[in-house]
Order: sequence, then structure tokens, then C-alpha cells
Amino acid sequence: MNKVRLRFAPSPTGFLHIGGLRTALFAYVIAKSLDGELVLRIEDTDRAREVEGATEELIKVLTWAGIEFNEGPQKPGKFGPYIQSQRQDVYNKYIQELLDQKKAYYCFCTAERLTEMRESQQAKKQAPRYDRCCRDLRAEEVQAKLDKSEDFVIRQKMPLDGEVIAIDELRGEIKFRAQDLDDHVLMKSDGFPTYQFASVVDDHLMEISHVTRGEEWIPSFPKNSLLYEAFGWEKPKFIHLPLILNKEGGKLSKRQNDVAVEDYQAQGYLPAALINFSVLLGWHPKDDQEVLTIDEVISKFRVEDMQISPAIFDRDKLDYFNGQYLRKLSVDKLLELARPYLKDTVGKDDEYIKKAIGLEQARIKKLDEIPEMASFFFVDKLDYDKELLFWKKLDNNQIKDNLVVLAKELKNISTWEEKALEEKIITWIKDNDNKVGDFLWPMRVSLTGKKASPGPFEVASVLGKEESLNRIKQAIELL
Repeated sequence: MNKVRLRFAPSPTGFLHIGGLRTALFAYVIAKSLDGELVLRIEDTDRAREVEGATEELIKVLTWAGIEFNEGPQKPGKFGPYIQSQRQDVYNKYIQELLDQKKAYYCFCTAERLTEMRESQQAKKQAPRYDRCCRDLRAEEVQAKLDKSEDFVIRQKMPLDGEVIAIDELRGEIKFRAQDLDDHVLMKSDGFPTYQFASVVDDHLMEISHVTRGEEWIPSFPKNSLLYEAFGWEKPKFIHLPLILNKEGGKLSKRQNDVAVEDYQAQGYLPAALINFSVLLGWHPKDDQEVLTIDEVISKFRVEDMQISPAIFDRDKLDYFNGQYLRKLSVDKLLELARPYLKDTVGKDDEYIKKAIGLEQARIKKLDEIPEMASFFFVDKLDYDKELLFWKKLDNNQIKDNLVVLAKELKNISTWEEKALEEKIITWIKDNDNKVGDFLWPMRVSLTGKKASPGPFEVASVLGKEESLNRIKQAIELL
């Protein structure tokens, strides 16, 4: 294998897991950094778990994330088909080769027998493992069972002693005791191959040079390695990515809403931010730069700089990255991306909406926060507790009086722009020996109805003079 070729091979069993995105991302980055190619292959041999439409959704989400493939179901090449259920003849050919060479065997054990076997092993505190009951059946016994159309699976004959050495690019040699290995299933009773068998056959035939996958697949590593040896094929380089844990040290879970990429997409995370965050779950540049475009990642990336210790999924850090990328957007682009989230802007023109969300751009962490944070710009009347207007030790009457005189001063200002408003009001407050907070806090709350929001002059400049004065009047009436 001279050409660098990697693949991402998801199963169409539902949403794209954040770990799956990271696997695809590293395959993409390695391929690009080594001037190689990336293949998308759909591993749909688990027919019971397949979800209708999942393949199309996977491709859609990967396209949104900016991960491009040189070949795949949507971009056929010379190594197709790229959907495993369409490659059955290929698997039948190679499983027969293993059977002919006595490197695999038919297993006719029923589900009931296997269940009893496992229960017995567990009762004896033994590791559950197939007991190789059918491994040494005579050829005539096998044929007789086949003639009677008995159900069967096909298992790989594993070595009974010694050790198997598999090489991971990050961890070096990993040794496994042969006696601990199971004669695992290669072909299921429904005639479809298992992942373990199909992935090895396809990786060889598609000339895959590097395999990226999660650390949880390391226990399967010797089985894969032995299959390559059984066929006499060159092994690709394996790169097992570290586990992704939550901040408490546990696995990511659907219950905590930290699993599906589609969920992050729906919440308004930008693909650039999610990619930036995900690539740091197992790799860090030598220069410690953290906010990185995908092109910068590719230019800095080296396989040997990847990590093997568990990666911590820190939502706060993802929010930080997303905020950084949101602030780099033009206000026109921000409006384009935010529009699906803005449902209550009827009657407002785009220029007004851009000014409103532009004020929140420095504070938002994700797009779905915009409707709530900017809601006060799009309502006719604010609804808030008058207690929010109070500032430090000022009582109701003092706050009311301050707003009354403030409103009079604002009415006399002709240039209704942020800087002009700020200069005139701050000067007026200080000239009268008053404290700035005594006026600006109730002014801001009367304009926004919120404890946290942009400054009063920024908000007033967007609302306009008439609406600003109207809201201050409503606050006075509330007091």
C-alpha cells in the first residue's frame, strides 16, 4: 500500500455520535495531512438495528460539518459498492476461502444452548466465551447438518495457545493471550457478515492504509490482526483514539444530551467550532494554539502528537469555541444563521433585526440563545418585576424620580445615537453631582426588562427615541 487511504465506516443505526464525528474528523485530517484520500463506507450488515433514512442523514450531517470524501455512496469510485449490504457476493467468496483452508468452521449451536453455556460460565465465574463445541466436527457431520438446513454461523478458528501481537500507531505493541480469545462469529445465521469480518475484507479490497477507530475496539484488535494473517494480507496502520469522558469521568450519554451531533447542530453550534473542539479530543498542537481552522489543523497535524489518555468533553469549552466563531461572523451572516431561531420578529425589517442581534453577538454562546437574549427588542410591552429596577439602597420613590427626570433629559436629545446619548447623559448626571448607576441601572432595566443585557445606550439606539421613552414611561407607571 503506497497511497494513503482512510475510511469512515458508520452504521446507519441512528444519529451520528460525537465520537463518530471525531473518528471521521481524524480520518479526514490524517488523509489531508498526508495527501491521501478518504472513503465513506456504510456498514449496514446489522439489519435488525438499521434505521430508515439514517444513511442519508449521516451524509447530510457530515456535509454540514465540512468533512469531504473522495469516494462513497454519494461519490462512486473504482472500489465500490460502498454499502456493505450490496457486497454480499464478496463476503461469500472470502468466507469460503477460509472454510476451504480450515481457518473457519460452521457452528450449529442453537441460541438456547449458547444461553445455557454462558449462564453456566457466569455461575462458575468464568469469562463468557464460546466453548468450541462445533470446532472439530467431521466433514460428514457438517454436511449432514447442512443437508438438513440446520441454522448455522461461521466462526474463525483462533489459536489455542501463545500470544497475538498487534501494533497500534500510538501505543506500540499490544500483546494478547491466545487462550483469552473467542472463536468469534464471521458470518451470522442470516447470511450477513459481522462487522469484524466485513470491515477487514473491505479495508483490504479498498486499499485502506490507516484505520482510525475508538479505543473501545482494542479488544477486537487481535481478531482483526489474525484475519489479515489468515488471508496473507498486509495490515493497515491502526490508530485507536482515546475514550471521550464527561467532566465527571463517566461516559457520554443520551440522557445528558451530549451524544448526538444533530443535537448540537439544532442548538446552533457552528460546524467550525464543533470541529475545532472535537479535534482537540485526542490531539493538541505543539504551539498550544487552540482556536484553529480546519486548514490550520491539517497544516500542524502529526499522528505522533496524538494522545492516548482519555479526552474530557467539556461543554463550557465547546461554548467558548462557539462564541469565538460567532463573534467572527459578519452581522449579515449572523442573521442568516439566526433566522430559523427567530420566530417573533414579524413586522421588523432586517436592518432593525441585525442591529438587535448584533448587540448580543458578543455575549451569545450558541444560536438558540438569541431569541431569549434579544426577546426584548421584539415585544410591544415588557413583563418584569418592578423589584428589578431597584439599584442598591434606592427606594421606590427615588428610582421613580430618577426615571422621570431622566426621561425629560432624553426628550431634549436630538441625535439619537449610542455615543451621543452616552456623552450627553453621563455629562448631565455628573454635572448634577449624581451617581451614574442610580440612573443607568433603572434605565437599562426599563428598556430591556432583564438583569443582564447590553448597555442602556446601545439598546436605546436600536429601539429608537419613541420606543425608548415609551418603555421608560411604562417603568414609571410600574413603580
